[in-house]
Amino acid sequence: MPPQALEFSEKSVFLNIPYDDRFRRLYLAYITGLIHLGLKPRATIEIPGGRNRLDKILELIRSCRYSIHDLSRVELDRTPPTTPRFNMPFELGLAVASAKLDPTPHDWFVFESVHRRASKSLSDLSGTDPNIHHGTVEGVMRELCNAFVRQSQNEQVSVAKMLKTYREVSRLVEDIQRKTRARSVFDSSTFQQIYFAAGRAAGIPQTR
Repeated sequence: MPPQALEFSEKSVFLNIPYDDRFRRLYLAYITGLIHLGLKPRATIEIPGGRNRLDKILELIRSCRYSIHDLSRVELDRTPPTTPRFNMPFELGLAVASAKLDPTPHDWFVFESVHRRASKSLSDLSGTDPNIHHGTVEGVMRELCNAFVRQSQNEQVSVAKMLKTYREVSRLVEDIQRKTRARSVFDSSTFQQIYFAAGRAAGIPQTR
């Protein structure tokens, strides 16, 4: 029997970000911020490897009403051979194509840390205003509120509350990682546990 296709969700947000320790704080900021906005973060770390991985990534994007593409780390990495990181712009391209070609609605947002850099590194984005977070946790949360302005108008949503949840979740991450026996926070089981922990800390119980 073929695997069941992912169901489209108006609340799901595909999160296209780098997975490394330098990005750990912003990774937690995106998860906690989106949960406060009543949204459900999804990510490629939920997808197992294999020959059909690209198909599964595209299916995940198409199942989400929104996507966020953080291009703040499209740079040469430190490990030889020095190469730029293309995963984030590549997945942005998949989302843009999906938004253009699929009948289901999809809105995508570009997040960056430096003004005008995205227009230089990816000139096809000319006319698109990235959300600039300056590489800070508070900046990510502020720009999430700007991107999802309708959700952020809820009186229960504020950057201050997001930051409080972020601090609570940050204290739990080490214990979560130990319980899941994961090598890093960028692991499927750890991602799920952080997701549920953020919901509990925010007082917004989560389901998958």
